Order: sequence, then structure tokens, then C-alpha cells
Amino acid sequence: MVIRRPSAAQVAAYGPSGRPEDAPLTEAQVRGGSPVARLVNARPWVMDLTVAVLVVLAGLLGAVFAWESAVGARYLGMYPPDSRIEDVVGTTWVVGVLGGGALLLLRRARPITVTALLTVASVASLLVGGVLGILGVCVACALYSVAAAREPRVTWSVFGGVLVVLTLALWRWEHLGIIELVSWFGVSTSMPWDPVRALDEPTFSPASRTTSVLLLLVLLLLGLAVGSAARSRRMHAAELVERYRALARERDQSAALARAAERAHIAREMHDVVAHNVSVMVTLADGADAAFDRAPDRSRDAVRQIASTGRTALLDMQGVLGALGRPEDDGEHRAAPTEIDLPTLVERFRTAGVPVRATGLDTELPRDTTARLAVLRILGEALTNVLRHAPATSLVEVAVRRASATIEIDVVDAGSTGPGAGTGTGRGLIGMRERADLLGGHVTAGPRAEGGWRVHAVLPWPGDEGQER
Repeated sequence: MVIRRPSAAQVAAYGPSGRPEDAPLTEAQVRGGSPVARLVNARPWVMDLTVAVLVVLAGLLGAVFAWESAVGARYLGMYPPDSRIEDVVGTTWVVGVLGGGALLLLRRARPITVTALLTVASVASLLVGGVLGILGVCVACALYSVAAAREPRVTWSVFGGVLVVLTLALWRWEHLGIIELVSWFGVSTSMPWDPVRALDEPTFSPASRTTSVLLLLVLLLLGLAVGSAARSRRMHAAELVERYRALARERDQSAALARAAERAHIAREMHDVVAHNVSVMVTLADGADAAFDRAPDRSRDAVRQIASTGRTALLDMQGVLGALGRPEDDGEHRAAPTEIDLPTLVERFRTAGVPVRATGLDTELPRDTTARLAVLRILGEALTNVLRHAPATSLVEVAVRRASATIEIDVVDAGSTGPGAGTGTGRGLIGMRERADLLGGHVTAGPRAEGGWRVHAVLPWPGDEGQER
């Protein structure tokens, strides 16, 4: 089988596995949208430049209307005939347009600073030329950026400050509002010039000022609403991405736990294979060597037992290692017990020299593979511990009892005055308890007051639904 490594393009798009399901989710993918929206999300400067260009074009077109309306105002006598107010208005308007368009290019990086500068420019335009011009739209665009980038408390504070400052400036210094621009446009070409009087400046018009303030309020609220909606969408997309990443982390943790559980299972099975079978093989080999000259028949039987035990160990090890190559089976093909009955298991230890007196070996084992394997492994581990740590014991009593809903294993040795094979690692006792816990049972093991050691295990008898799992 040829294993193909993921290409560089697959790693960049999908991650190290090269599979689409492992692709990192991004906010742009969550937002989706039209191709234009995806372009804007990928290159925000395109939107900034587009808005600035549109504002400049609209402002230059509005400058023509403002200039013509200023001429009409002078024609009607609102200004002195030689005041050339249209030049002041036109120049102020155009400077405001160019300055506002330039500042809008920076609104994404410095939204509050740009809003403050545009507010100052708006006040200056009203003070010099008496017109707000396109700067009102620029302030609304800047407020959109504030709402999109900052929390609501900051946004509403900036909105309130801008509204108060511009309302006062409009009420005090505006001369050419939206009503004047509409009313006085084209007056100079529609009637002969014959003003009744010549004023220094237009008279105060509460209706015009109120209209300008309301129009400004609508523009600012519109910018704030659109910006807040954009921020909400972005935060929602970020939340979805974070949830996705949390699920991915949980999936990876679950996989790591599954791998750890599988490693623990493999370690437990390998320990059982080595501890049960190899310990018996070593003891049989020592006995065969000692009896080779004086009892060759017994030595021959011991060698046959070594061969049989080795085959069993090999089959067990193949079953355990074979499970490593089938992770997709989820434990369905884990190693099954090769000692299919209790007498065979106990007889092997008798041959190795353990004085076993057993009862209940004819007890029917559970048909459930996991439960049957647990019974055999626990009994084998208990006898192996006797073989290793109490080799000179005078008696080992084994009892297997079947109750209505449980099966019990009892292994008691009388103790030994001879040296054992070492202190051990404790993995055997841990493995016995783990096996029992997985089935809902328990194992107790410890020294007895009268000497020796006792292992007592109680396992639940599985129902028919658990058979041959």
C-alpha cells in the first residue's frame, strides 16, 4: 500500500492531514456572502478607497449646487452684491470634500481619531463658509467605523459628543442648509437681479436649522446602526469559529484519551502474556533442567509444556499486536483468551510446581468474551504472583463460585519462606482492578493476618445482550 503525503496546497488549505474535514474554519468562511463581500473581507482597503472616492465625487457634484445656491442668495440680497460669497462657499466646500475623503482612508485604523478630526473640520467649515457640506456624511462614515470596532459604551459616548458639538455649530453658524440649497438654487437665472435690500448675511431660520439638525441625526444614527450590525456579525462569526475550535479541541482530546486507553489495554495484555506465560516457561525450563538426568520423562513433559505455553503466548501476543492495526474496529477484534477453560490454566501452574488445590474449575465461564477473558486473566495473574513472589509456598487454594448474578474468584496462598523473584511493578494488581472495574466488579488483594496472600475478585455475570461482544 502506497501512503501519499499531503501536498503543500493541501497542507495550506486543509492542515497537516490534507483532508477537507480538518480545514481550519475562518471568520471569512462563516460570513460567506457574495463575491464582492468576500473581496471586501479579504481586502478591506478596497472598501475604504471606494467609500472615499464616492464621497469625493458626490462632494464635488454638491459643490456645484452650493456655488449656484450661494449666487442665488447674493442675488436675492442675502449678502452684499460685491461679497463674492459663492467663492467662499465653494472653496470651503471643496476643501472639506478633499480633506474628508483623505481622512476616511484612515478611519479603519484610527476610527475615534478620524471622527474627532472630521468633527473639528465640520465646525471649521460652518464657521468659515456657513455650510456643513459633505462633511456630515463623512462624520457618519467615521461613526460607522467606531461602532464596528469599539464596544457600545464607547460608540454611544462618541455619538453623543459629535451630535452635541455639531448641533451647536449648526444652530450658531450655518447659513446654507439643505432648505437654502434647494430654495436658492437657480434663482440668479430665473429672474432679473433687483434685490429689495442687501444684508450682511442671511437671517436666522429656526426651521432650516432644525431640518439640518434632524438630517444630521439621521445620518449619524444610520452610520451607528450599520456599524453596530457589522460588529455583531463579526462577533457572531468569531463565536462560531471559537465554538468550532473548541469542538475540534474536544475531538482531539477524545482521540487522545482513546489512544491512551488503547495503550493501557495493550500494556495490560502484554503484561499478562509476559507475566503468565513467560514466568511459567522459565519455571518449567528450570525444572526440566534439574530433572534431566534423573527423570528424563518428566523433563520431556516439561519441555512439551514449555512449547505449548510458548505457542499460547505467541497467539496471545499476535492477538494483542493485531489489534494495533485495526483502530477502526473499535475493539471488536481485541485478543480473545486462548486458555479456553479453567482446568487448563490451573494445570499449567501445577506443572510449573505450584501446589494448587482447586474447587469450582468446572464452573461455566461467561459466554461474553470480555468477561471470560477477565476471569482467566485475573486467575492467571493471581497464580503468577504466587509463582513469582511465593515459589516455596506449601499450598495455594483456588475457588471459583458462580452466584445468580456474579462470578467469584478466590486465590489464597499459605505464604513462603523462600525468596521471591523481586518486588514487581504493581502493574498486575492494577490490571486486575481495571479489568474488574470495566465490567462493574471489584478486586481486593492483600496479605492475610495468618500469613500468605489473598486475591478476591467479584465480577458481574453478563446478560444475554452482552454475549460474544
